[in-house]
Order: sequence, then structure tokens, then C-alpha cells
Amino acid sequence: MNAPVDVSFFARAAKPLTSYRKYWAARFGTARFLPTSRAEMEALGWDSCDIVIVTGDAYVDHPSFGMAVIGRMLEAQGFRVGIIAQPDWHSADPFKALGKPNLFFGVTAGNMDSMINRYTADRKIRSDDAYTPGDVGGRRPDRAAIVYSQRCKEAWNDVPIVLGGIEGSLRRIAHYDYWQDKVRRSIVVDAKCDLLLYGNAERAIVEIAHRLAAREPVHQISDVRGTAFVRRETPQGWFEIDSTSVDLPGRVEAHVNPYLMVSEQAKANGATCAKEEEAQAVAAAAEARSSLPLPLAGEGRGEGAAKPLHFIPNPSLRKAGNPHPDPLPQAGEGASPEGRVRPPPRDRSVIRLPSFEQVRADPVLYAHANRVLHLETNPGNARALVQAHGEGATARDVWINPPPIPLTTAEMDHVFDLPYARSPHPRYADEHGSHDGATKIPAWEMIRFSVNIMRGCFGGCTFCSITEHEGRIIQSRSEDSIIKEVEAIRDSVKGFTGTISDLGGPTANMYRIGCKSPEIEAACRKPSCVYPGICPNLNTSHDPLIKIYRRARALKGIKKILIGSGLRYDLAVQSPEYVKELVQHHVGGYLKIAPEHTEQGPLTKMMKPGIGSYDRFKQMFEKFSAEAGKKQYLIPYFIAAHPGTSDEDMMNLALWLKRNGFRADQVQTFYPSPMATATAMYHTNKNPLRKITRESETVDIVRGDKRRRLHKAFLRYHDANNWPLLREALKKMGRADLIGNGKHHLIPTYQPLTDGSYQSARRKNSTPVVLKPVQPVQGRILTQHTGLPPRETGTGRAKPTRKSR
Repeated sequence: MNAPVDVSFFARAAKPLTSYRKYWAARFGTARFLPTSRAEMEALGWDSCDIVIVTGDAYVDHPSFGMAVIGRMLEAQGFRVGIIAQPDWHSADPFKALGKPNLFFGVTAGNMDSMINRYTADRKIRSDDAYTPGDVGGRRPDRAAIVYSQRCKEAWNDVPIVLGGIEGSLRRIAHYDYWQDKVRRSIVVDAKCDLLLYGNAERAIVEIAHRLAAREPVHQISDVRGTAFVRRETPQGWFEIDSTSVDLPGRVEAHVNPYLMVSEQAKANGATCAKEEEAQAVAAAAEARSSLPLPLAGEGRGEGAAKPLHFIPNPSLRKAGNPHPDPLPQAGEGASPEGRVRPPPRDRSVIRLPSFEQVRADPVLYAHANRVLHLETNPGNARALVQAHGEGATARDVWINPPPIPLTTAEMDHVFDLPYARSPHPRYADEHGSHDGATKIPAWEMIRFSVNIMRGCFGGCTFCSITEHEGRIIQSRSEDSIIKEVEAIRDSVKGFTGTISDLGGPTANMYRIGCKSPEIEAACRKPSCVYPGICPNLNTSHDPLIKIYRRARALKGIKKILIGSGLRYDLAVQSPEYVKELVQHHVGGYLKIAPEHTEQGPLTKMMKPGIGSYDRFKQMFEKFSAEAGKKQYLIPYFIAAHPGTSDEDMMNLALWLKRNGFRADQVQTFYPSPMATATAMYHTNKNPLRKITRESETVDIVRGDKRRRLHKAFLRYHDANNWPLLREALKKMGRADLIGNGKHHLIPTYQPLTDGSYQSARRKNSTPVVLKPVQPVQGRILTQHTGLPPRETGTGRAKPTRKSR
């Protein structure tokens, strides 16, 4: 079955990437590596760069690295592109290394958000960086996109700055910053960039480059989808929809009933009225008049007779598409069949979000803005957003255009078929010319023998930012393009042993899956296609993926193809044939999946399926493994301290883990990344998955180091270092019955002598605890059961008295 995106309106809604006339510099041809120094430029015959890309990652010329994709995409359009990778940000001099760019600086923090890259979920500094040669940390600044933009402005103030990458994408509006525990401004304002490109930006960057090359001023480029920028006011021809509030705060006083008489009003207020009798007489006269029959047609109407009501149109309403104060359309003049006024066209509508000052001061308005943002993410019907920053003379608007149109299959093939070297730049090679020694880049090593077959994710998990960045429309490559890349790895990548480490993407099994109806796809505003259940309009066929697996593993020289991407198991169980194909041919002993939790409380806040879906997949997995005569195991991943998780939820999860024989080694504590829905929950205590009001439901938030440690300890119930904390918590929860030495107990009563350390999966981030010398106490036996009283040995030895100690 072909990809749904190829038959949808998206295929017809944008100019194809390959339809532009190439820039004149295309005559210089294609570079083996994009130049990173003046010497490399001179070797190519360049006197200058048209575009200089500044990145926080080491330069790896591979389609899994953003700077390489954008650089090669622009090179294919005929532009001369240079790379400044991981520059020293303490001065502007390193940003002048390639000279003044003719068109613009392209700035990105790298494949990861620089703050998440440098800090753990507990805000501790990491000592490593997988995107740096030698896995060395500290090669990029905090909030690298802002710092790099400022240095580019210092280098050449008149060169436009186009900011992109995931760091800019997730900070395009005012956002909660976990590391400072406050709401920060849009990165467009802080970085002072001319344009921000969010999402996968091939389509936007190509159009912008050609328009700048045609000498169009950058401040006039305001109609490109997937961009954000600063402007002072809403231009003419746009309909502004005010969404700056949810409801009125404070107590609402009841209105006075106009039908109450004076005496009744007085009594309602606990007082008496001096004219009570007069009021009663007035009431009686009014009742007598109301009992008279209405005059018939043609009869005279005297004083007090009923009069007809005349309705006039509300002058505050206007016809859609007409900004002038015309009256409501009459029947036959464009009114809708229901008699309602048509809404303004979505492509000319802009929603005004609460301002930065409002969302900074009011968590409810922050949650409301987050909900509106996530409702406007479908490229088929999303409207522009605007958010004010500043007041008075400094006021300006951050304008966010609708998301970019997804790439068609042909465009995806074009992007991935560009002439990537599939290797780190030679400048990172060691003395032997290799990238496998002390200068190895772990992120490249991880994807060295993998193939990305698709983009996007319609899962909508609230803790994940893939949908906010790549969108929920799946963009798939063609089968031939994928096979061509597998063959290229086999034939040209040094060190290949016959195993492809992954055929996947953000999710392993969403290849060529999408909406059955192009019209429904373009109009849908649901945040997830698989929650709370799989949408009936979703095509769940895994046949194209099965075909890819079979064709790829049949290639000569390919011994094994593994699936390393995360698997959406609730989708996989819809195709038993796919599960069988996966389990019997593409699992290397262990398969990682992510149920994230077992309890409905946190699962509803994550938008993840219930544990029953995991059980169904587990049954299939074990059945097909047995049929193949293989012993294979599932490795489930769980999140601790996610919004909506109570202590009891974590206790029940720990009991489930012990009951099923799991001992989690890699434990992830919830990390509030910018713009994620779960981060909005964390900051506001509100649930943006539902309509936000000041009385709407509150969410249990796990804050504070002690409670976060407790939730993490429940996941690692088997670690003796956590037992004292768990004992204390279980007693407070009234579950001391789970403390004991039986199989049905969660933790034992004894406590071995431990050092309190925890070995992380990333060993450099593990902080060993140095043991202090233990001073023995007279009469106490120091064994691994320290903490229990000495055993009675029957020797009749008298217990030491206080004086003898």
C-alpha cells in the first residue's frame, strides 16, 4: 500500500524541493565534505560561502545529523555551504573562520537540546557528550542557539540569522524552563534572530535561501510555513482571534432578579421595606393586567396592551471575509444553512495567545496557551499564532506561521539520496586516520549502520517532543531508496560486518501508516491517532514494512537486520504477521519496548495504552519466539515521577515488576522538556489534554528531590541502597505488610552494608559514594545484617551495660 501522504492534499500544497532553478554557484560541483576551514574552501575554488551553518555538534556527514541534511540540501540547490562545528563561543573570532557569508548564518544547537544534552533529569552536569569526539562534555554552551546567534551578530551585524534545530523548535513560544524553574521568552526574542525555522526545515530553508539570493530583504519574508519571527502589529487582511483568557477569576456575584418586588428584594437582603404595602399593591395591579386576554388582530391597543417585538441584526457581527460593518447576511445572501455566520478562512486567521507576561504570571493561562498550540499542529488546518512580548514602546509580537507541509515520498528520497560521506569529518580522525579510537563520536557510532526509513509520529505521548518537532503526519521513503542505502552501507562504510543495526525512525513500525481519508487527515485535530484507542480511520497495515524487512535481509552480504527503534506495540498487535516477522528474524535476543507504566492514572496523562496491550504483545512475542526455537526477552522501559503519578501508583508498578521478575537497570525520571504537554502539567498542575478553566482538574505533580528519588527507588526496588527510603515510605502509606523476607514482600527487613552508590547506564554520570570508616560499637556484631540486633548464641554472655560501653 502506498503512503497516504502521496495521495493527500499535502502532495499538492507546496512547491517541490527539486523544482527550483539552481543558484549560479552550482558550477563548483559537490564537495566530499562541506568545508570547515578557509583552506578547504580554497581547495574547492571558493572565495566565500553563501551560507555558513553554525552547529553545536561535531560535523558528521550523515543523514541522521541535521547540519549535514540542511547543508547537503542547500548544496544541491547550488549554494556554497560551510560548517562551523562546536566553535569556541567565548569570542566572535571563531565565527569569522569562513569569512562573511553572502546570504545568511544558519544556527543550530545540534541534534539535541543543549540543556538536555548537558544536564541530567536531576539537574546535575553530565561529564560526557555523545555528539563530541571522544565523548567529552563541555564543548557547547548552555542555550547554545542563543549564544551562537549573539556571536554571529557580533561577527557581522548585517548578516541575517536563520535559527533552526530542535532547540529553537521547542522554544518558539514562551515556555517553561525546567533548569531555571521559570517561564522564559520565545527564543526568537532572546536570540534576536531574523527567522526561526521549526520542525524539519528542508522546505522552508530552500525557499528562504532562494529568496535571499534574489535580494529580497529578510524582514519581508513572512509568508513561509514553519517559520517564526518578530513583527509589531497584525497586517491587514488577517482575522485575529482573541484567545488570551479562559474565564474571569474571582467570585462572581449573583445578578439581581428583575422580577422580584421591592419587599422581596429587601427580605432577600435581610432587611424590611417601609413601602411594603405599596409594593404589594403594585404587584397585584401588574398581575391583574397580565391576566387580561391579548387583543386580536385588528383590535385597538390601548395603554398597557401587548406590543410586537422587532429584531434587528447585531452590528458587532460581520460576514466572513468582509472586514466592513455590514449587517448579517440574509437568507440567500451567503448565510450558512443553520443561519450562523461563517467563520473567517483558516488560512487568513491568526490566534492571539496570552502574552509572555500573562503566561509567566498565570499558570492557568500557560496551560491554555499550550493546549491551543498543540491543537494547531496539523498542517492541513492549523492557523497562525501570535504572542505578545513586552509592553508599551517595547511591545512586539512573536508570529508563528502554520507548520511546514510534510515531504512527499519523492522528496524524502531526494533528501536521503544526497551525496553524504556517511562519516565524521577527517579533522576528527586520530593519528591512524580512524574514527574508532580516542576521537570516536558515540552518536555516530550508534547510527553508523542504521537506516532511517520514515519521519513523524502520531502517538502523541505527552512527555515526548517528536510530534511538536517532526509532526504527526508520517513521511516515508520509497522501498528502492531504503534498499539503495542498505547497499551503500554494505559497500562503502568502513567496519561493516553484515549487520544493519536499525531500520526505523522515531517509531519502528509506523512506516507508510496514515489516515485512510485525505479529507479527514487534513481536517483532524486529535493529538493522537492511537489514544485512547486506535482511530478507525487509521490504516494499520504493516505489509509495506514486512516487504522491506524481507527484501533487505535477502540482500547479498547482509547477515542480520535488527530493529533498534522504539516499537509501538499496541499498533503492532493489529498485525500478527508483522510481529511474527519481527520476532523470528529481527530481534537480537532482546527487544526494547516502552509501556512506561502499569497504572491508569499516569498512563492517561501520558496518552499511553493500558498494560493489557503490553500483555497481548508479550503473548505474541513469546509464542513466535518459541516457534522459532529462540530464547528472547522483552526489556520494558518505565518512567518515574511523571505528572499524574501518585506514590501508590509507583508502589503498584514496583509490585508488578517483582511479580514479573523484572529488575530495571536503566531508569528514566521524568524530564520536563520545553513545550511538551507533560511539561505544561508539571508547571501548571493543570491537564491541557482537556479544556482549561480555573476550576478544571488538577494533576498530581512529583516535585522535590526527595519524592522524585522515592519514585525512582520504587523502580529499583531490588537495589539495597533504596531500601531505607522505601521502608519509610511504605510505613507512611500504611503498607508495612510489604516489608518482610518472603517472596510476596517487596523489600526485606534486613539492611546489608552498602555504599549508597548507583551505577548509571552512562557510567561517567555515576557518582560513587565514598564510604566513611565504620567505628565498631562494643557489643554489636558487624555483619551484612547491620541494623538487626545481635543473635542469641546461647553462650549466656551478659549483655553489656551502658557503663561498660
